[in-house]
Amino acid sequence: MKTIPSIFLSFVLFGAVLATAQTAFRVKVPDLKGKEAKAVLMFNDIGKTVQISPAKHVPVIIPYANIDKASYQYTHSAEGKVHWLEFDYHEGDDHKEIVVRMNPRNRIKILDALKAHTGIDAEVEGNANKRHK
Repeated sequence: MKTIPSIFLSFVLFGAVLATAQTAFRVKVPDLKGKEAKAVLMFNDIGKTVQISPAKHVPVIIPYANIDKASYQYTHSAEGKVHWLEFDYHEGDDHKEIVVRMNPRNRIKILDALKAHTGIDAEVEGNANKRHK
């Protein structure tokens, strides 16, 4: 009977490790035509990758070590402020970038997760202040 509590404790501890090793947020990714698709932005510490998974499209997987910089900015639109996070990264000799649109309520959490998981602090472009509400 003593093995049941220890097995349960093992599952709880394993779940806690997985929860801290992976953080996910809902975002949107613009396509080549300018339309936005729902996506999931995930920081995976086990694989040391950022994964951006648009609905019905191939996910983009960026190793932490390949990220050259990340930048944050916002624009004004009819809907209010639109918050963007851009990843500049490389695959071999090829320079690539991908932009995600962040939910205004999650932008600070995403920027904090970027720093916590990758060690990269997003550069603030324009007159945007990432802590501005």
